[in-house]
This record gives sequence, structure tokens and C-alpha cells, in this order.
Amino acid sequence: MASRLSALATVLALAVSAPVALAAAPRGGEGGPHGPAQAQGDIVDTALHAGQFKTLAAALQAAGLVDTLKGPGPFTVFAPTDAAFAALPAGTLESLLRPENRAKLVAILTYHVVPGRVSASRAATLDSAATVQGGRLAIRASGSTLSVDGARVVAPDVAASNGVIHVIDTVLMPQG
Repeated sequence: MASRLSALATVLALAVSAPVALAAAPRGGEGGPHGPAQAQGDIVDTALHAGQFKTLAAALQAAGLVDTLKGPGPFTVFAPTDAAFAALPAGTLESLLRPENRAKLVAILTYHVVPGRVSASRAATLDSAATVQGGRLAIRASGSTLSVDGARVVAPDVAASNGVIHVIDTVLMPQG
């Protein structure tokens, strides 16, 4: 238990020590006069440097998924912010982070991941997408608003070396 708490503290310390505005993160398809922006780090590093994913980082660590999302991918991650985790009912996050609930935490986190690199413009053409968890995310586009399973994408196309992150305002919960 002490080693798990130590690992969570390390992840949180890393996240707190590197607060970089998400708006400054490279986004897929954007770029300056020399073409598209290049991703600077993998999914995990990009999220940590954004500064608003401390809870997600801790959950990924507790679930044992950090190495997977640092792998070659590509992955598309619908990443809930710290505020999205804070909006969960009281006690939910604490319960999910307990070792005996690891399988449920893994299922929830992998429900946020779609295999491959799916840009927001591509996602807007889809009705749904299969997740790593095995479920399907319902996708809706209306004007410039994109949502997945009712969560609004608040920052699309944050580029990472092994995929793309779409920042969402709600933690997604798989059915069943």
C-alpha cells in the first residue's frame, strides 16, 4: 500500500511541477509557417505537461496503464480534466483507486481510449467508435461542438507522438 501511495504521490508531484497551458500544447493539423505542429511527447507526457490531468495521471498509475499509453500506439484518448473527476459523486474516485477495484478502474480508463489516431474532424463524421475496453462511444457533432457519450470535447486534437488527446469535461462510464 505504501508503495502505491508513493507512486501516486510521484505522479502528482510530476504533474504539479510541470504546469503548461494546454492551449500551448501542439495540436494536430495546426502549425506555423513551416507546416503542422510536431508532437513533443507521448500521450502520458503530453497530458502531464498540460497541468489539468493530475487525477487522470494518478488513475492511470493506479490502473497500471502508464506504460501502455507510453507505448507506440497510436491511441486516441478522450481525457477528462481534474474538474471532470471532481464532479464525480463523493467517494467514487477514492473507491476506484482502491486495489480491490483495479479491474473496474481499468475498464473505465480504457473506455476513454480508441485505437488509432482519430482527429476531431474525422470523429465528427462518425456515429460511434470502438474503445479499447470493448464498448462503443456515441459520437455527436453539432456545428463546432463535438461530444462523446454526452461529454463535450473542450479542446480537440492535442497532438502527442503516439496519438491524439481530445480533452473532455466529463468522466465517461461504460455501460454495465
